[in-house]
Amino acid sequence: MTLPIRLDTFLKLSGVAQTGGHAKMIIQGSEVTVDGEVETRRGRKLRGGESVAVGGQTLTVPDAG
Repeated sequence: MTLPIRLDTFLKLSGVAQTGGHAKMIIQGSEVTVDGEVETRRGRKLRGGESVAVGGQTLTVPDAG
């Protein structure tokens, strides 16, 4: 995974969203938090170390190193 990565791409690659369209729906539906804050921008850049929570599961974006 190359950083920075868009939030919608991260959700798709992590298996949380089945497609890019599905990722868009859950992000714009206010179902995703990044570091505890609701995030509705699917283009949000993740740089590594962030905590992404959706659907009862929490994922950590791996650091670049």
